[in-house]
Parts: sequence; structure tokens; C-alpha cells
Amino acid sequence: MTNYFYVLPVRNEFFKSLLTLLMGLMLVSHLSLVLAGNWNNPYTEEQVASSTLFSSFSQSPKHLDPVVSYSSNEWAILSQVYEPPLQYHYLKRPYTLEPLTLQKMPNIRYLDKNHTPVSSDSPDLVFTEYLFTLKQGIQFHLHPAFVKDSSGAFLYHQLNAQDVDDIKSVMDFEQQATRELLAADYVYALKRMALRQNHSPVLDAMKQYIVGLDEFSKQVSEQYQTELNAQNKRTQTHFFDLNSFDIKGVQVVDKYRYKVLIKGTYPQFLYWLTMNFFAPIPWEAVAFYKQSILVEKNITLDTSPVGTGPYQLVENNPNKRMRLLANEHYRLEQYPSEGLVEGADPKLLLDAGKPLPFVKEVIYSLEKESVPLWNKFLQGYYDASGVSSDSFDQAVSVSSTGNMSLTPEMQEKGIQFLNIVQPTIMYFGFNMADPVIGGYSEKQQKLRQALSIAINFEEYISIFLNGRGEPAQGPIPPGIFGYTEGESGINRVIFDWKAGRLQRKSIDVAKQLLAEAGYPNGIGKDGKPLTLHYDTAATGPDSQSILNWYRKQFALLGIELVIRATDYNRFQDKVRKAKVQMFSWGWNADYPDPENFLFLLNGANATIHTNGSGINSANYDNPEFNRLFQQMKTMENTPERLEIIQKMLNIAQEDAPWAWGYYPKALSLYHSWQHNVWPNPLANNTIKYRRIDAVERVEKQTLWNPPVMWPFVVVLLLIVASIYPLISAYRQRQTAVISNKQDKV
Repeated sequence: MTNYFYVLPVRNEFFKSLLTLLMGLMLVSHLSLVLAGNWNNPYTEEQVASSTLFSSFSQSPKHLDPVVSYSSNEWAILSQVYEPPLQYHYLKRPYTLEPLTLQKMPNIRYLDKNHTPVSSDSPDLVFTEYLFTLKQGIQFHLHPAFVKDSSGAFLYHQLNAQDVDDIKSVMDFEQQATRELLAADYVYALKRMALRQNHSPVLDAMKQYIVGLDEFSKQVSEQYQTELNAQNKRTQTHFFDLNSFDIKGVQVVDKYRYKVLIKGTYPQFLYWLTMNFFAPIPWEAVAFYKQSILVEKNITLDTSPVGTGPYQLVENNPNKRMRLLANEHYRLEQYPSEGLVEGADPKLLLDAGKPLPFVKEVIYSLEKESVPLWNKFLQGYYDASGVSSDSFDQAVSVSSTGNMSLTPEMQEKGIQFLNIVQPTIMYFGFNMADPVIGGYSEKQQKLRQALSIAINFEEYISIFLNGRGEPAQGPIPPGIFGYTEGESGINRVIFDWKAGRLQRKSIDVAKQLLAEAGYPNGIGKDGKPLTLHYDTAATGPDSQSILNWYRKQFALLGIELVIRATDYNRFQDKVRKAKVQMFSWGWNADYPDPENFLFLLNGANATIHTNGSGINSANYDNPEFNRLFQQMKTMENTPERLEIIQKMLNIAQEDAPWAWGYYPKALSLYHSWQHNVWPNPLANNTIKYRRIDAVERVEKQTLWNPPVMWPFVVVLLLIVASIYPLISAYRQRQTAVISNKQDKV
């Protein structure tokens, strides 16, 4: 009896501890089952269950000042915040303009030199006058720049360090206010465009048309620089009161009306009025942001935009997340009730007449690599996604005729897709100002022609785009006047037409051209291989195969290609300062007209001629091309205009300032809970039309992300398995102790 009395209490205590441990593990396992659905969700339950759109970005926007910004990744944000006078109808084809902040389309008058009205075809026509009439009651976003004290003075326009000690963004200011949109705000935006120190990329294009803009630009830019020099200030911290100056051809008529006078006729001017350059800017915001104490905190118009649009940027963390909230002061704008093209899904009109926007919050998360983005999309954590080459086979099936359809896996999830040829060109540019790759001599021309043949974009499209593109023949993409299908539209410098199809010239032709350029087998006069430099913003792991492919193409000619990779912002700076030799870039149509693509090669728009603000990044400057461009740019789409365009294309194809690249096909996938999705590549302000069924999203996220508990079971079994030897050893030890005591007794 004494023996058992000694052992049992100890063993019971041990097993109690073991039982407690096992029960704790079981409880953790049970809680895991309950909570596992949220473990891998990057958003809160409230966000997922609300009318929130989840999207992503891969490159941080450099400029959010509408007078400066001209990149698609920036406009994806800006176009939800700012509102130019006009927009594209969301559903109609062909692309159709309609008023955005205007009561009606601009009233147009044609005038002679005495400003007397004439007909549009009158030989006396000298000017075109546009009269804009705003809708009343449009309000700016809530913003500290508008706040006034009891005496009517601006509360936050004279800040000191103590005032902003705890301020990290404009949203942190205690008081916020708004005011009504005025005609003067649109005129002020034009004045900011004219200020050369703002580096607007469209100034040099617009000053050719807007009466007095060139003279105004010179006047205010010189005055501004004089003040800067006198006060020893930086441009970022000096408020220059543009309200004190007037543009001859721009007039504020009254509170809600303003006029713009154009030289001659320029039908494309209406298209420009859909762009953010022409969006209104309140002078109060500019004055507010020029305070040095805010500039030091990087709180500027370039990081914290203020507009009248359906959304306000409330969080700008380019290294993590950007967030838009619906504008609580947004006026009544309704979803379109007509304009659906034949064959389109009639469900696109289910929300006809309902007030916009539907989505109340937009969250953009930084995703630098395509694989995690794709996986999160499949889990339902992103509402839409593009399709990278890595995920193409998983998402899309291609028939023998080239038609694309979703795979059964995608169809089972209810995923839908859009596939269109974009009005876009992705090109490989040569810096024509570079002493090696540039120039207009026959030898320099042949060097670029040889490289253009060697860079096989049909292979590129096949390998990296899964066939989602067409090799470019020139700067004008399909769907734009001036593009010609078939044999008559090919670039004969690079391609032949054989057996009814396009065929790239052989590498032997490229080698012959290279030899004629002075580099036989890629060897220069110094006996060394020709070395060329390619600048790119492609720095991620996904880009290495593409960069290696480029090296291989150049190696076919015996040329060594040196890759100079950097981040996108630095890349933009180098291109605009002409500090690159070769580069890749793209252009999305701003408006559906060939002028919008041909002006990319107009000499007047070269970056070296515009202090880095021009959009001719290749610095191409052929006098005959420039002359024909001036003749063509304001013409209507007639056979005469088409003939001039063809001459321009022939000149550019011969000079080869670009290797032309490809016209991409856009393939985008979206989940069934996102509604009113319609491709409109010219419209950038389309988020307001989207609608989210949050209930369906929650259901499918739960269904697609069941808790994976087997690792916990395995861990539990391992713990039990590891404890058993301890129990056995413990029992043996206790038995030995008892035996020893018995022996002593």
C-alpha cells in the first residue's frame, strides 16, 4: 500500500498537465477553424463586406499634379479625382464626347481677323472660339486650403512648424472646407500649364493653338524666374500669383462661363478637353501647398491632389497602398441609359439612371510581381486582374483559329474576361540625339534599320505575350484613321509580304545593313564589338527573361547590349533629359485621331527642344516629316489627309527612330461580383461606373479559401509522439526510484 500511495499522486499530476496541454492544443485548433478564413485575407471583414473596389499598382506614381502628369499609372488615380470639361461616353462606339462639368457641349464660333462670325469653310476664317458653360453647384473636395477664420482670412495659409508637428497628410488637418467650382478655376489651370517651370508636357503643343498662350508663357515664366532669383527661393516653395496675369485668348466671361480662342481650326481640341491638363485647379490649393513647411513633409499638389471628381485621394503611400474615398459632395451624375453597341451584354444597362459613383472606396495595393497578384486574384482578394505570361495557360485557352476563351477552371469560378486591341503602341526607341545610334546620315539610318529587323517582335509577342499583340508597322495603331490593313500597310523596310502574310526580313539582311553602316559582324573601326546601352525600368525578377531576350537579339548581329535598369521615376528623368541611348516606352491614345500618335515624332515636341517636357522621347526631327505634320494635323479625315499620312509613315519607316514594337491586345479578367465592366481605353474615369456585389464576394472568398488545418493536426501528433517517450522514461525513472527506496527499507 505504501508503494502505490507514493507513485499515483505524482503520475496523476503529470497526466493532468499532459491533459491540460492537449486540451489547450485542441482549443487552439478549434479557434483556428473558426478564424482561419481571415488569416490570409489582406483586408478587414468590414472592407470586404462593403462597396470597396480592390485593385493594385506596380509602379509608384511620380506626379499627381494634373498639369505635369502624362503617364497611365498616374492617370489611373488622377482621373478619378479631377474633372476636365468633357469626357467620353462610357458605352458608345465610335468614341463619343459628352459634357462632364459643362451644361452642354461647348458653343463653337468661327471668326475672321476682326472677330466677326464666318462659316466654318470661309477663306476668311482666322479663329475658332469655344464658349464653356459650367453646371452650377459643383463642389471641390473637402480640403484645408479652403478653410477661413471668422475674419475671412485663410486659416492654414501661414503655417509654422508647430502647426504641422503632427501633420502627415492633408487629411490630418482638423478643419476642412469646400467651395463651388468656378469658370476661373479652369482658366487658372491653363495659366499653370503656361508656366514653364511647371514642366507641362503639352505646353508646346497647346501654345501653337491657344491665342496668346505663347506670349503669356514667356511673360510669366520670366517674371517667375526673376522673383525666384531675387528671393533666393526654390520653385516648390514660391507662390506666384497667376491671377495677376491674363492670356489674350482666354477669358472668364462670368462665374460659370469662360472662352478659349484657337488659331484657325483645330477639331482635335475638343479631345484635349477630356484630359487632366484641362481640369480645374483652385488657386487656394496652389498657395496652400507652396508653404515650405508642407513641402518639407512632401505634402504638395504633386502628392495630394484636390479636385471635384467622384473620388478623393485620402491615402498616398507609394510603397504600400493608395486609397480613394467617394466624394461626399459629388453632384448628381447618373449611369448612362443608352448607347450600348450591338452585341454587348444588355446587363450593362441594368443600372441605367442610377446615381454615381457606386463604389464607395478604392484600395490600390502595391504588387511588384505578377505571381502573388495572380494568386490573390484567384483567391478573390483582387476584383480584377490582367494576365501575365506565367498565368496565361491557366486562364486562357486558344483555339486553332486563334480565338481565346477562358479555361474550365476560370469558368467554374464565374470569372469573366475582356479582350480588345488597344489604341496603343509599345515601341523600342532610339535617341536620335545620340552620336552613335542617332543621326540622319545613311549609315546611321542603316544601323537603326538593322537593329529594327533583328529585334523580332513577332517572337517577343509569342514568347512574352502569348500572342496578345500585333507587330507594329508604324506609330498609328488599328482603329485609328491612317492605319492600313494588309499588304499596302506594311513597313517595307522591316517586312516583306509573302504568301498573303507578313514576314520579317531575314537576319542576313540585317547583317548586310549593319556592314553598310560601318559595323561588319558588329565590329567597329577600332576593331572592337559595338556596344550599345539600353535603359529600362524593368527591374523585377519577372523582367530578367525579357532583358536576356533583348541581349540575344543584339548578339545575333555581334553587338553587345548593356542593360541599365533603374526605377521608373529615374527612368523617366533620363529619357526626358535625353540621357539614354535606347529605351522602351509606350503611348496610349489620348484621343482617336492620328495626330495624337504622329505628334510623338514631331520635331517641335522633342525633349531636347522643350527642356524635357516634350513627348517626342526619341528626339526625332526630320524637317520634311515636320512640314507634313503641320499640314495634316488640323485636317478632317479625308483621302487627302490619308495620302499625307502615308508619306509621313514612309519617311519615319526609312529613318527608323523607333523599332516600332507592337500594338498590344488587352486581356483583363474580373470576378462575377464586379458589374458594369466595359472596355473604354480612351476613358480614364471609369471607376465611378463599376458596381460591387459585396455579399457575393464574401461568399466566394469564404468558399475559395477554406482553412488548411492538416499542418496543425500534424504538429499535434508530433507533440504527442514526442511526449510518449518522455512519459515512458519518466515512468522508468519513478519505478527505479521506488525500487531503490524499497531496497533501502
